[in-house]
Amino acid sequence: MANQKIKNVFILMLENHSFDNVFGLSGIPGINGLEGSESNDYGGKAYTVGKPAPETMPSDPGHEFLDTLQQLCGKDDMAPLWHNGDPYPPEGSGFTNAGFVANYATTTSEQTKIIHFSPPPQALIGDVMSCFDTATQLPAIFTLATQFAVCDNWHSSIPGPTWPNRFFAYAASSSGLDDSPSLKQQMTGELWEGFSFERGTIFDLLNAHLQQGDDQKPKFRLYQDRYNLLSFPIVHALKGIHASDMHDLSSFANDLANDYDYPLTLIEPNYGDIFLDTYKGGSSQHPMDGMQKGEELIKTVYEAIFNSPVWESSLLIITYDEHGGFYDHVSPPPATPPNDGPPKYSKHGFDFSRLGIRVPAVVVSPYIPAGTVSKTLYDHTSMIKTMTENWALPSLTDRDKAANGLGDLLTLDVPRQKSDCPPTLNIANTAPVERPELTDDIISQLDALPLPESGNTIGFLQIACKLDYEMSDQSEDAKNKINDMVNSFQSLGDARKYIDGVQEKFKNR
Repeated sequence: MANQKIKNVFILMLENHSFDNVFGLSGIPGINGLEGSESNDYGGKAYTVGKPAPETMPSDPGHEFLDTLQQLCGKDDMAPLWHNGDPYPPEGSGFTNAGFVANYATTTSEQTKIIHFSPPPQALIGDVMSCFDTATQLPAIFTLATQFAVCDNWHSSIPGPTWPNRFFAYAASSSGLDDSPSLKQQMTGELWEGFSFERGTIFDLLNAHLQQGDDQKPKFRLYQDRYNLLSFPIVHALKGIHASDMHDLSSFANDLANDYDYPLTLIEPNYGDIFLDTYKGGSSQHPMDGMQKGEELIKTVYEAIFNSPVWESSLLIITYDEHGGFYDHVSPPPATPPNDGPPKYSKHGFDFSRLGIRVPAVVVSPYIPAGTVSKTLYDHTSMIKTMTENWALPSLTDRDKAANGLGDLLTLDVPRQKSDCPPTLNIANTAPVERPELTDDIISQLDALPLPESGNTIGFLQIACKLDYEMSDQSEDAKNKINDMVNSFQSLGDARKYIDGVQEKFKNR
């Protein structure tokens, strides 16, 4: 991308869907999709891929490190076979992609609190094999995939959950984090400073190399859909990112119209009710909450960029952090480890020499011809590689140094006429997802549950602690107070009430 066609990179990363789940039966010509006969066996029954996919799942499919290992390597629980430092896959096993249904039927790692850790109904365990009728159910992303570029060899950066994959998108590393965050990991400073990386993040890199002289304005801008701290943006978990860096997406279109010169713009969805694990009201396309709000978010972001002065210099990347427990028929290839220092957040001893499962990725720019299908191997660090190539920056780690950038997709010498690009995106008329309301009695029962050692709750608790520290005098006493408070938490209710208090303090600051 040395020709500098691109001045503004936009990234929208959604949640928890595999490539086959979104595009496998889409009928887009030339993609590595599904034939329609692929299946998983479980309990003496074959579960075959098919469409349409349900708008929501009855419970959250597993996607933690050991869940993913079972999905890729077979129908049996892989936990007894995995030992820290093992190769991936472990000796004596291999990739079969045959364990998705078995894992969904049996895992407890993602069983949501709202359903009291019950498994999904037996009649619905095959839903992890289902695929969207993309043109009908997801017309916004289908239109962009067919009118610009779809990448059918884009993998998540590790075979595991949200947090390490999003960290790879920001830092080309997770500092060894190979599962969801744990409370023990966070008692080393992350509660108030944020997750740190030996060589920093793409945000640090852009500021260090693109700020010139008196121009000390940040070279990135961060948005969240309906940013109100009821749904924490995960980027706020990073060291060096503060609440003051975040902006509500409602100002996005207006900002773009007024001398918008940020090289990188990151847009996070709203995650909905993350604390009670319903994800209700979000726009991340989490399997528990449905797809429509995410489609509306895609529409909002694309149309704002398309109608702005930066359209002709823009590159919009829409992808998903990880596969979310949904079937994909492609096994993950080897990867270059980051090699950026000790793996301080490691739980499973994973060596990061393997990518994760494929995820949907669509790349939009007026320099990309309609109908482009990229077969190039990408992972989330390809977004970093794109920027380091575009602005002649050093790499962050060995992972992004070895990654392929997206510059080869920009094959047109001049931007397409706007009349040759979709001016608006359609949204399916999908009925709202109906979920049972949480009564005071149910909330009391949930509050009494023990605080988990790891998972999304702990990750978002860390962000609340970091925000609390930002609003304090940032003294050692403030650190100790937060540390002691978190150490005293015994139940979900303890953590929830603390987070509610931090949110209220932030709103009234």
